[in-house]
Amino acid sequence: MSVETGGAGGPGGVGLLERAFKVHERGSSYVREVRGGLATFFTMAYILVLNPIILGGAKDKYGHVLSHTQLVTSTAVVAGVMTVIMGIGGNLPLAIAAGLGLNGVVAFTLAPTMSWPDAMGLVMLEGLGICLLVVTGLRQKIMDAIPLAMKKAIGVGIGLFIAFIGLVDAGFVGKGSGTPVTLGAGGTLKGWPMFVFCFGVLLTLCLLVRRVPGGLLISIVSTTVLAIVVNEIATVPDAAWGTIAPKVPHGVVAHPDFGLLGKFSLFGGFHDAGVMTAIVFVFTLILADFFDAMGTIIGISGEAGLLDENGRLPSIGRVLFIDGLAASAGGAGSASSNTCFVESAAGVGEGARTGLANIVTGALLFLAAFLTPVLTIVPSQAAAPALVAVGFLMMTQAKDIDWDDWEIAVPAFLTIALMPFTYSITNGIGAGFIMFCVLKVVLGKARDVNWLMWIVAAFFVVYFALDPIKQALGIE
Repeated sequence: MSVETGGAGGPGGVGLLERAFKVHERGSSYVREVRGGLATFFTMAYILVLNPIILGGAKDKYGHVLSHTQLVTSTAVVAGVMTVIMGIGGNLPLAIAAGLGLNGVVAFTLAPTMSWPDAMGLVMLEGLGICLLVVTGLRQKIMDAIPLAMKKAIGVGIGLFIAFIGLVDAGFVGKGSGTPVTLGAGGTLKGWPMFVFCFGVLLTLCLLVRRVPGGLLISIVSTTVLAIVVNEIATVPDAAWGTIAPKVPHGVVAHPDFGLLGKFSLFGGFHDAGVMTAIVFVFTLILADFFDAMGTIIGISGEAGLLDENGRLPSIGRVLFIDGLAASAGGAGSASSNTCFVESAAGVGEGARTGLANIVTGALLFLAAFLTPVLTIVPSQAAAPALVAVGFLMMTQAKDIDWDDWEIAVPAFLTIALMPFTYSITNGIGAGFIMFCVLKVVLGKARDVNWLMWIVAAFFVVYFALDPIKQALGIE
């Protein structure tokens, strides 16, 4: 019996894995799960470099800077452990790591008003607050209150968002002079790294259209090899590659430093920055994390075909609780708030449908703390093509939205458009929800809106108006 086609009920390891993860029941295979776990890891490995850069590039109120080496370790360890927990507890191919955007809030909004341990303590409180919402059933009820068409729009918006992330990270899209964005740097495509990215995009999409098994992973590995060769024979400045320059590693093992684990003060921020400021910070983190994770969970689960006919995820309670726990774990490890990673779509694109893929991804994330020289040689130019391809795959959900029904099509459009245009999943969801409720009022159908949608829309109004509210309260 092969690993690829092994039966579900046999004795031994394969039977145990089938009972635990329901691999064949979900139409997957063990090879696909491993392949998906690898693809997810390679598309999200950048966070092991980027998160330490963001957090390590900021100073707290007292001028303290976090150690880069310690941040690499904490980022990898927390992500690895929580990804495995999500795989076992949630049985979904949803990897977890430090959330982009959330780490920026911690570094550039929280830290300047308090110490690093105080800031990480507020992150822990954010996670505990999300867990409380899950335990009371409120978070699941909010997700169930969202119309199915809006859930589809969230998935499409995430697809465009991650495709845009890939294009920006690779340098294919850059900031223009006189225009918000432009082609490459200054309107042209320049340099060997751009050649590598273009090669990767063409290879990825060709493999995708040919439906080659493992196409995304094959593309990532092949393009990385090309990048290493190009970097060896051509004169390419490290900065041209971005955060990771593709180089043959000089060593294999790097000694991890666990010094930041457990360095937090749960309520210190209330004393250091003031009660009202701390409350606003925690509220901001909860709102951003809540809907970023919600959008990611819906989008990735929908792409994997794991939602029921009403657009609901059967195991949503456990998944949401683990996501909240991940936020607290990020604070406890000084790695910033951890959440479900949208790059998990790469694994789903490879056929992953269960938490077994997470075991592979989580193991590699944990090993990255020890094997950083080997596991972080994939440049963005090699990983980004997979994000572009996955963006296409998730975009196909747009066909399930009734574009002739403008009262749902307009909110869906705003949801989809604002995610890439504002570089935020939360902003897209918020604008779509507010527009949905407003149109129902305008059309005299206010009673058709679930009461939780009204509450969520009101919270988003506060979220978008947070700056004038802070000014009115005298909070800087």
